[in-house]
Amino acid sequence: MAGSGEMGALVGALEAQRAHVLGALDGLGEEDLRRPVLPSGWSCLELVRHLTVDVERFWFAGVVAGAPDVAGQLAAGARTHWYVPEGMGAEEVLAEYHAAAARSDALLAAAVPEQEPAAWPVEIWPTWRLPDVRHVLVHVLTEVACHGGHLDAVRELLDGTTWLGGSPYAP
Repeated sequence: MAGSGEMGALVGALEAQRAHVLGALDGLGEEDLRRPVLPSGWSCLELVRHLTVDVERFWFAGVVAGAPDVAGQLAAGARTHWYVPEGMGAEEVLAEYHAAAARSDALLAAAVPEQEPAAWPVEIWPTWRLPDVRHVLVHVLTEVACHGGHLDAVRELLDGTTWLGGSPYAP
């Protein structure tokens, strides 16, 4: 749960966007969660896997906390984590996302906005760098919100449901 002040506001906004992601998927069955809808070919579960591995784990455990087993696992342009491993069910994908978010929250509870990242993937971004936890949080918040919007569109295409419930244009 978010605290007060700047970190509380940022973490609270991130929690709201995570809830939006999960809310957009609420009520979908395994088949729909695995169905690619957009021309790019990703499924809802693949997007959640991306949010788990490439967003929550990478940015918070890898970059903010400097966990060596996380920080070095990505390569520029890789689609590695945009897939769901064989045999991994929807419940497991969603549970992994919840667990990654909880780990991120624990790391953020001990962080301050001005804190520099413990690690930076220079091999991926040699000329770009986020200077502190504040900027990492804003980056992650933006990415989760953007993907929440993607899931809104996919959900509406799947069954007509919108985040607001029903059609906002219905009479």
